[in-house]
Amino acid sequence: MDKIQDEIIEEFAVFDDWLDKYDYLIGLSESLPAIEAEHRTEKYLIEGCQSRVWIDARLQDGKVFFSADSDAIITKGIISLLIRVLNGRTPREILDTELYFIDAIGLSANLSPTRANGLAAMVKQMRLYALAFEAKTN
Repeated sequence: MDKIQDEIIEEFAVFDDWLDKYDYLIGLSESLPAIEAEHRTEKYLIEGCQSRVWIDARLQDGKVFFSADSDAIITKGIISLLIRVLNGRTPREILDTELYFIDAIGLSANLSPTRANGLAAMVKQMRLYALAFEAKTN
């Protein structure tokens, strides 16, 4: 997972201006596969986000796979980064991973307080899924 985080840091390092980084996040939002319609409901909605964000996860062959969507394109770009780092990992790997890329690319420092809270809520929900899957398999 560190390799993926390092790749993300390198990708963002080419941009000097945060407007360019936001444009890059918008571009990433377009690469996020659509979440199934049945998962775009209140049950999967993340509390604490300024925009509407839905996250679902499934355990397959001992690994967690996420799907997500948002009604805000920058938020959708952020969730695509989180999925890129955490997708296809074991529940334990997800729980043990320090998401250092968030600070390294300056994301948390350049988000509004409400968006930063939303980012924390998304990470928390992804870790809660991992925790539930780990409990189920032990």
